[in-house]
Amino acid sequence: MTDDEFDAFYAAAFPRLTGQLYAFTGDHGEAQDVVQEAFVRAWDRRRQFLADSAPEAWIRTVAMRLAVSRWRRARRWLELMRRTPPPDPAPGPGPEYTALVAALRELPEAQRMAIVLHHLCDLSVEQVASETGAPVGTVKARLSRGRAELAKRLAGDEADGPVRKESGRVR
Repeated sequence: MTDDEFDAFYAAAFPRLTGQLYAFTGDHGEAQDVVQEAFVRAWDRRRQFLADSAPEAWIRTVAMRLAVSRWRRARRWLELMRRTPPPDPAPGPGPEYTALVAALRELPEAQRMAIVLHHLCDLSVEQVASETGAPVGTVKARLSRGRAELAKRLAGDEADGPVRKESGRVR
């Protein structure tokens, strides 16, 4: 079968085969997918197809096998999902973390950036300076002012629970 003959065969047979596979699968999109995949496989063999050797039957058979294979794979996946217990839900942020984030949001951006990079990302003052493009002295000042402002803002939230401090760093 030449390329032109295959193209004509595709144009004539695709809608018919899709209708047949739709009746088989019950899903029009799935029917289109498996018929298209069967045609892709047939394209590699188009020179071997003879017009009188029922290429449509070959494509229909391949498409049906593909549909069954997909259905089996989906069923195995569903059975596996049913046997696997759902993961434990991840706990949400605690009140300390929520208070810290709320207080950080109220800081000026430069101070907030310095505090997050230094205390939460564990970067040194020099690394923070390198990332922000600010001099080391400026980073130290931002950290000092930001910590002082955080302390004021979090002092009112102590009823919700203290913010844990380790080695001088807010965690």
